[in-house]
Amino acid sequence: MDAYNLHCIKPGSKVKLRDIDPSKTLGLQGPEDQERAAADALRDQNIGVMQQLQYRLWAEAKRSLLIVLQGMDCSGKDGTTRRVLGPLNPQGVRVSSFKKPTDEELSHDFLWRVHKVVPARGMIGVFNRSHYEDVLVVRVLNLVPKGEWSLRYDHINDFEKLLTESGTRILKFMLHISKDEQKERLQARLDDPEKGWKFALGDLDTRKRWDEYMDAYEAMLERCSTPEAPWFVIPADKKWYRNWAISSIVRRELELMDPKTPAMDAELKGLKIE
Repeated sequence: MDAYNLHCIKPGSKVKLRDIDPSKTLGLQGPEDQERAAADALRDQNIGVMQQLQYRLWAEAKRSLLIVLQGMDCSGKDGTTRRVLGPLNPQGVRVSSFKKPTDEELSHDFLWRVHKVVPARGMIGVFNRSHYEDVLVVRVLNLVPKGEWSLRYDHINDFEKLLTESGTRILKFMLHISKDEQKERLQARLDDPEKGWKFALGDLDTRKRWDEYMDAYEAMLERCSTPEAPWFVIPADKKWYRNWAISSIVRRELELMDPKTPAMDAELKGLKIE
């Protein structure tokens, strides 16, 4: 089961999200309860390897990994952060989210607030939403003229190329949820007193513009999946499948990075503590 090639958007390819089934469990076979058990076991194995590699990445302190999570409301950005990346050592993980820009942020270019929080060497950075809001929400709500936001695809590609050439590897995940599944999850938030705080009436306005957002996501995937920073479309209706797929891809990337712990200083070898 190769989650990377199953879900990677090849640079230059056309994307039709309506042709990608958000409930599909590609690569796993059998009844759903068996699929889920197998996926959970594989996720746990992936996390175990990721923990070891994160330790080495932190010790090496020469490179970093940036994980970008984008998706419609309720697609699982928080859940992915908690279930896949939560078990890692929190010293070496920084989670950043991007809400409505402040007045200070609006007084700079749109990438200013993003560049400030890219992961330092040795770190894993997680963007819960990201700079891609500036070609998604900004586009759909027409917050800036088309002549401005349409230039941002190239600006983003150049920015991400700069990061990769500076030692930051980038993985970008679009969590692809169906409108029906989103409806169930939104209703579940309303019905649960412990989760009602997560619901906002603005979520319903966004839901009404579903097709416009899908168009914006397709343009984003087509324009900004690059060899340096590929996009992955992850079927997200089944949380267990989402977690298996993302953990598999993150594990693969860390294995390819193959970080090394530094060698002990020669003067420390043989030293005995009195």
